[in-house]
Amino acid sequence: MEKSAKIVILTGAGISAESGLGTFRDEGGLWAQHRIEDVATPEGFARDPDLVHRFYNTRRAQAAGADPNPAHLALARLQREHPGEVVIVTQNVDGLHEAGGALKVLHMHGTLAGALCGACGHRWAAPVRMQAGQPCPACTAPAGRPDVVWFGEMPYFMEEIYAHLAAADLFAAIGTSGEVYPAAAFVDEAQLAGAHTVELNLEPSATASRFAERRFGPASEIVPAWVEELLGPP
Repeated sequence: MEKSAKIVILTGAGISAESGLGTFRDEGGLWAQHRIEDVATPEGFARDPDLVHRFYNTRRAQAAGADPNPAHLALARLQREHPGEVVIVTQNVDGLHEAGGALKVLHMHGTLAGALCGACGHRWAAPVRMQAGQPCPACTAPAGRPDVVWFGEMPYFMEEIYAHLAAADLFAAIGTSGEVYPAAAFVDEAQLAGAHTVELNLEPSATASRFAERRFGPASEIVPAWVEELLGPP
């Protein structure tokens, strides 16, 4: 790989699993206790905002108590030491990339640390606990909600992400299920641009066959090893 190569990385819940944060598919975890329709859709929030706020208050507290693992730290190191551009796009809302030292992360699904006004679109730092009728500090409407992208809503930064994919020399998907679109199609966009593609995952994703290269194992092991290979000797 050329020293000036542009690297675009997509991360999903699997990269944070070893930090103690559960994924959609963990048996007995927080997601298993609720239907997605009830806690991760605009309709669910309209039906029962108290339930949705309790759910995200719990997730916010879990994320605040979690530490970045070696995979997060390795990607931050790649950003620091690779001579070319390294863009991190994440489906995660936990903030662990930044806690590990990464910069300018594109949070396509929002962040637990943010609050959003459903009336005027104003954003502000979320308190530890949000509640139904949370007033917006800008317009005072009782329409505060978590600044996370729910099913049926458009992810953030899509135009910027597609521009990065179109210019990528290397695209990597780390800890993703390959089942949530549009992120699951990023590998196709990168391939159209001529990028080398690699999946790093605990086990094959739903889109694993569409990657040119595949590596499987715990993220805390395979991601640092991959970064070491990319950076090469000093």
